[in-house]
Amino acid sequence: MSGGFGRLRGLLRKETLQIWRDPSALAIAFVLPTVLLLMFGYGVSLDARNVRLALVVQHPDAATAGFTAGFAQSPFFRPRRFATIQDAEAAMSADEVQGIVWLQSDFGRLVEAGGAAPIGVIVNGVDANDARLIEGYVQQVWSSWLGAQAALAGTKPPMPLSVQPQVRFNPAVSSRNYLVPGLIAMIMTLTGALLTALVIAREWERGTMEAVMVTPVTVRELLLAKLLPYFALGMGGMAGSVAIAVFLFGVPLVGSLWVLTATSALFLLAALGMGLLISSFARNQFVAGQIAIITTFLPAFILSGFVFDINSMPQAVQFITHIVAARYFVAIQQSVFLAGDVWSVILPNAAALALMAVVFLGLARAIARKRLD
Repeated sequence: MSGGFGRLRGLLRKETLQIWRDPSALAIAFVLPTVLLLMFGYGVSLDARNVRLALVVQHPDAATAGFTAGFAQSPFFRPRRFATIQDAEAAMSADEVQGIVWLQSDFGRLVEAGGAAPIGVIVNGVDANDARLIEGYVQQVWSSWLGAQAALAGTKPPMPLSVQPQVRFNPAVSSRNYLVPGLIAMIMTLTGALLTALVIAREWERGTMEAVMVTPVTVRELLLAKLLPYFALGMGGMAGSVAIAVFLFGVPLVGSLWVLTATSALFLLAALGMGLLISSFARNQFVAGQIAIITTFLPAFILSGFVFDINSMPQAVQFITHIVAARYFVAIQQSVFLAGDVWSVILPNAAALALMAVVFLGLARAIARKRLD
């Protein structure tokens, strides 16, 4: 027993020294997450801001001035006036504007008469998500203007319903609060698989793996020596990513930090297991890196619910998402960050991660036994 522990301690010391002397492993664990978080956090947004909007007012008066002022004051729009609807449509065709609000010549008269005053809204539908957002923003300006008009007149707004919206879990309605927790899962997927796949492939290329194989070291000791240092390195990268999310991007962490740490450890074990499994097949760094990206990062990016809603996918694709570990971690991340410790979400997803970690690590050990004995 003491001999086995001594061998394991020696292997762990070797791996620690190798990590310390090899800047690429430290870059994967700390620099890569920071760069990706900064790029995605600042560069990717699902919010429609500074929408280029064309305003066509055929007969300017007090009513049209009050209504169009709402677009100038809104943080979502960058309005631009056009004399005719034809000019505005030409600007939309040239991609100079993304939407048109058209107030016809009888708008002010109909408002004063208390009748229906239709507003023409034309939206560029090439980007369906932006089109829906712009339509909602225009309706928001319209509703606010109606409320202001009714307040001036001392009457109730001419609307059949009084809407009082409440946004749960993300009151700021910021896509950054939604994207950053999911992005951490993507980073952990990539770094976890790359850390183990590349370093083991590098040892095969350098010939040091063969030297280790002729020693009395057992397969279990070798796998533990490869797993534990990079697990600690990955958790350090995870801690740095969470710190950037909370303190730099202002993403709220509503749930428990301990729950986040425990579930992150489960996911990292699954990711490292995938890396060990990849290294069993690929003994070249380039090949190992390509396999890691294709089999871990791309499925995680597309099929985890990070960007694309899983419920909107075809049934066959939804079934495939169940074998993507990032799917479960993204759900946990978004719950812990934005909603809190919702155990009905955390427990089943954590159980799935634990099962996948056991499966991947078990497969890696089984294949390693065949190759190393």
